[in-house]
Amino acid sequence: MLQLHFTNDTLPDNVSTDFQNLNKFSEQQFVSLTEILYQFLLEPKESERFLQQLTEFAGENGMSAGPLRALMKSVLLLPHGALKRNLTAEQVKVDLLSLGLNEDKASHFTDQWRVHFPVLSRLAVGQTLMVNQLVDMEWKFGVTVGTSELQKTGNIFLQLKLVIRKGNTTENVYMELTLPQFYNFLHEMERAKASMDCFS
Repeated sequence: MLQLHFTNDTLPDNVSTDFQNLNKFSEQQFVSLTEILYQFLLEPKESERFLQQLTEFAGENGMSAGPLRALMKSVLLLPHGALKRNLTAEQVKVDLLSLGLNEDKASHFTDQWRVHFPVLSRLAVGQTLMVNQLVDMEWKFGVTVGTSELQKTGNIFLQLKLVIRKGNTTENVYMELTLPQFYNFLHEMERAKASMDCFS
């Protein structure tokens, strides 16, 4: 069984097969498909446009739209899981390679993840806060230390505990951010506050 960062669940066999099938696309086709995917991730309410773009892509490249949609449904599992678990670009790349995607395509997908992660992360937090009310938040800094001869470095990270009201109950949600992710998050929060201040 594959050990993946983005999920602890056992994936259906077709998911790994779908990722391997991405290797059959030319570099240009893969770049276009990745662009369509990230556009949908950035604007998740535009599902009809996403399906239309996939249909057009299939027509332009002489393939059936049905199997392409099924393949993209499998591919979407990874970014959705990666967002929930706040994965780094390196962890996403490891998962892509584990699922059978070749190095070049995994690198391209990961580069796009790196570029879009701050906005995707903000959207995910925003969605959580829209659906549920944030009641309380705690944070603490931590340091991971490598003890091997090869890795004598320490990584600083921030652990967040969000207390969220869901109906009549509250739930604790835990997140872990590296220092660069924390600064991105802080920057986005400052931008959001500045936008809100404009309207008040």
